[in-house]
Amino acid sequence: MGESRQGGTTTIHDNLASGEQPAAAASGRLAGKVAVVTGASSGIGRATMELFGREGAKVVGAARTESKLQEAVDAIKRGGGEAMYVTANLEDPSSADRILQETLDAYGRVDVLFNNAGVGWQYGIDNPGTMGGIHEASLENWRAIINGVDLESYFTMIHAILPRMLEQGSGSIINTASMAGVTGLYDAHAYTAAKGALVNLTRSMAITYGKQGVRTNAVCPGFIDTPMIAPVMGAFDDPQTAAALVPMGRPGRAEEIANAVLFFASEESSYCNGSILLVDGGCTARAFPG
Repeated sequence: MGESRQGGTTTIHDNLASGEQPAAAASGRLAGKVAVVTGASSGIGRATMELFGREGAKVVGAARTESKLQEAVDAIKRGGGEAMYVTANLEDPSSADRILQETLDAYGRVDVLFNNAGVGWQYGIDNPGTMGGIHEASLENWRAIINGVDLESYFTMIHAILPRMLEQGSGSIINTASMAGVTGLYDAHAYTAAKGALVNLTRSMAITYGKQGVRTNAVCPGFIDTPMIAPVMGAFDDPQTAAALVPMGRPGRAEEIANAVLFFASEESSYCNGSILLVDGGCTARAFPG
């Protein structure tokens, strides 16, 4: 294991500095591709990072929590895949360039960017007002979401990595939006604004860069059982409430979102560009609960 410190942030290249290389998967839907995953330490990001590894990609996971990232790298290696991680706080704009450089140093290119870092209901508990309605949110609450990891970090990651994809004439960018990006909520107004912005950013990038070989798509999860929305998961304990929330009567699993992301990352989605895929158990398909 090799370790370097940059700007006070630790970056780990697992088994790279020593020259030791784990055997990459010989086949898979992402064989030969290099994929960067943000928010990779838990939930959807963690599930996607490990799935990418099983499908043959060389995976770079980025997040704040080093121990969780190491667990993901270890899991990929046990399956015969290849991975590394970069500890990074994406609220720091310089993190994106550092993640790109670490990836290029290790693997020489980037084929897939899964922009997934973000905050949710737990953040609202830890930071009161940030997930409230606009009438109860302060300007600081608003900026914490819009100027923070839920929107600005998507810009910085894309701004860093997109030019490399354009140079090589190929790439797949997948953004995690939300069902709240295509429909309204009674609260979390800054969150819904950020997710709605990501939906239209995805469409705008698709029509701008698709002709240059870079596809951009988005997944819009519904209620997914992850630490991010753990505070509301208790609602699913009651079958009637669960049915009122989701037509399928249950929350989704992180792996179910990862499967959708894998489709967009792979060549199976070669004609998907500007697609907004709702993976929400039918929440946004109905007009009224019942």
